[in-house]
Amino acid sequence: MKDETVRMPGVAIVWLRDDLRVADNAALFAGSAHEAVLPVYIRQTASPARPRGAAAQWWLHHSLEQLAARLEALGSPLTLLSGDPFEILAMLVVRFNASAVYWNRSYDPARSAADARVKSCLTSSGLRAVSFPGQLLHEPTRLRTGGGGHYRVYTPFWRALEAGGEPRPPQPAPERLVAPDLTVASEALSDWKLLPTTPDWAGGLRDGWSPGEAGARARLNEFLGDGIADYAEGRDIPSVDNTSRLSPHLAHGEITPAQIFEALAGAETPGSDRDELVFRKEVGWREFSWHLLVNEPDLPRANHNRRFDAFPWAHSPVALEAWEKGLTGYPIVDAGMRQLWKTGWMHNRVRMIAASFLTKHLLIDWRRGEEWFWDTLVDADPASNAASWQWVAGCGADASPYFRIFNPILQGEKFDPDGAYVRAFVPELSKMPAKFIHKPWEAPRSILSEAGVRLGRTYPEPIVDHKAARDRALSAYNQIKGAA
Repeated sequence: MKDETVRMPGVAIVWLRDDLRVADNAALFAGSAHEAVLPVYIRQTASPARPRGAAAQWWLHHSLEQLAARLEALGSPLTLLSGDPFEILAMLVVRFNASAVYWNRSYDPARSAADARVKSCLTSSGLRAVSFPGQLLHEPTRLRTGGGGHYRVYTPFWRALEAGGEPRPPQPAPERLVAPDLTVASEALSDWKLLPTTPDWAGGLRDGWSPGEAGARARLNEFLGDGIADYAEGRDIPSVDNTSRLSPHLAHGEITPAQIFEALAGAETPGSDRDELVFRKEVGWREFSWHLLVNEPDLPRANHNRRFDAFPWAHSPVALEAWEKGLTGYPIVDAGMRQLWKTGWMHNRVRMIAASFLTKHLLIDWRRGEEWFWDTLVDADPASNAASWQWVAGCGADASPYFRIFNPILQGEKFDPDGAYVRAFVPELSKMPAKFIHKPWEAPRSILSEAGVRLGRTYPEPIVDHKAARDRALSAYNQIKGAA
């Protein structure tokens, strides 16, 4: 059947980045109004932005597969190209005699300057070049305090965000896309080698995740249908499925905060008003992190609180490796680090415990932990990863005082009282009774023997003594407390 839709003249090029979805995609929606649209994803070979970590690359491969299938079904296949975006877009404009280039805004400061250059050059040549918002509920450069600066404390930031009213309604997915008459050779996704081969460490990721827009929507529906019940309290219990697990879908732009808020407002959920509010505020923390990064571009590298520039961090490769491998001798920490390695994700409460242990028990620079999370998390993004690590370390925005040091034993006993989470990821302790599972070194020999545990052999002794480590951390903090 002939398409009678009146369309804008010419070919529109839609440059996709961290917006791997069809619905609520302003750039794609604008492109669909043209006579033809060419969706393109460019793998930047010399990107100013930080390269994706290994786990995020795995996710990207599968997300691009899903997006390509969806775009092809709509009528215009996804083109994959590698190189400098400006050069590639300029080439595509000439080849297709394009009348417009559209993309959704990147809030990564490293990309923003490059985006401005692309827009300036395309616009100066008479082309329609438009960038759209989409990944956030607000524009980070526009939300300002009464004094004209950016927010550095979460609660007033959230109030200001809420004062703006509900976010814009999400845009629908295009019903149909028209492909250009001309083509350009697309690279093969397999040639990008985003997947691990030798060894193939992604088995746990494959078992636990469904990358792509459809997977994001399914996960949201599942959460709103069941997981949001008791979210306000249950989100702190790592052995139960009371978190949304939407973070990797958000990180890759497979779903937007506007879509999440709209679904939450329109759903009959089993959650209470408090459950829904706490969930909204968790999405708001992601917004706050991006707000910080845009206004403090060096956030992934520099202390927000500059007093910590003089902090006496310890250099201990052995301790760092023990933490990375989940061999610290503290079961709740080790369970979290092993969950991360196996699944590419870690429960939010345990992230705080593990990060606190690295920075305060081991006195290892938060940047070393941030780098490990960047490489191993499927949901790593430059804003949330850096802001959250700085918050736990005590040097970030709205951070708890440094002297509030998580006790990994008490944290385990409070949030994993029967040891179900530890048993799931530290199988060598699976037969330990709940009384000792978070402090096996205190168990009598007979209990250890019955559980098949030999400390120092089958499971490590604690790498540091909690009290001594706490005292050392406080002493280190006292050295910088009076710094300007």
